[in-house]
Amino acid sequence: MHRCRLLSLLAAVVAVGASVSAGAFASGAAESPLLLAVEGPQSGDQGSNGVDQLRGVRLAVAQLNAAGGLWDGRKVSIFPADDQGAKRLAKPAARSVIAKGIHFVIGPYNSSVGLANLSLYRANQVLPVWLTSDDGTGGVGATVQPMNSQVGPVEERYARSLGAKSVAMLVDDTANGAFTKGMATRLRAALEGNGTTVAWIPVKEDEPEAYYADRLATALAGQPDLLYVSTYFPEGVQVAKALGAAGSQAKCLMGLANVDDGFVAQTTLAEAQRCVFSGVPAAPQIPSAGTYVRQYRSMFHRVPGVWGTFTYDSARILFAAITRAKSYDFATVERALRQTKGFVGATGAITIDPRTGYRVAAPVDILRVSAAKKFVIEK
Repeated sequence: MHRCRLLSLLAAVVAVGASVSAGAFASGAAESPLLLAVEGPQSGDQGSNGVDQLRGVRLAVAQLNAAGGLWDGRKVSIFPADDQGAKRLAKPAARSVIAKGIHFVIGPYNSSVGLANLSLYRANQVLPVWLTSDDGTGGVGATVQPMNSQVGPVEERYARSLGAKSVAMLVDDTANGAFTKGMATRLRAALEGNGTTVAWIPVKEDEPEAYYADRLATALAGQPDLLYVSTYFPEGVQVAKALGAAGSQAKCLMGLANVDDGFVAQTTLAEAQRCVFSGVPAAPQIPSAGTYVRQYRSMFHRVPGVWGTFTYDSARILFAAITRAKSYDFATVERALRQTKGFVGATGAITIDPRTGYRVAAPVDILRVSAAKKFVIEK
């Protein structure tokens, strides 16, 4: 056979083989579920929070699959990645996701975790719909929950509404406290810039009750106009108990990381109502979440918590972006995700700023605990 004809024949065979291979891959992709990672503190001290987040995604996935799946009929399944809210487990959790060949993740939740592993996800073409609030965790992807720069002004306005001239801060500034430290740093700068005196008292995690009572006594020694508690909820519980025992009448504001069903479950009503909180209310208190609450209760036979509502919406805007893009390509889906505008979510209307990936007009307010031990907006 002539050399040119032989080369042409071989080229044709290779082309046909490549076409068959590509067709088989596309068919396989349509038949095999898209694996979606959900990273958060699914065990440990913050386990109640992480499990609620996981359930929110499970509900969104169940609804999507029942409706026929994604744009090409592809169904979705979930890969839970438990980081226990610990910075030391951030990269191992991300590596477990990357090793599975997963390209989309809901989470992480804790800012200390996100500061450690979001860059790893992005470098490996895993697109995050992140739940961290520290502005340092921003980047490729998007979020539906408030960021530091959106929570901070709400806290500052509250402190100023009290006319507070002196503020004592109990702050988790440990390795796992990136968010709590960042929020306290932001508020301190704003208050000191307006002449308010601020005392900073560091707080560690997983200490005995006596430790928190001592830290609180130090904070109250200066008779501050306002006590600001920037911790995660397990430490916030201990501070609330110590406050009750101390009988102090100082005004108290707890940061967003204390807004968790675990907080109200582990405190008495009087302890839970001793402070107000910056954050978002529990799902049953959000007017736009009525359908979500009913569906969640039907599926899981329990009342939803605070942050599962946000993971539910996170998964839904991701699925909508994939469907609009008609693609699973990292950059293509990321562009579609940032074009989210007026999406009707359980947490309200969702529009993503295409420049930052932040939610426009993120829902955040000053909350209190109701007589039913639910987080509601302070009137």
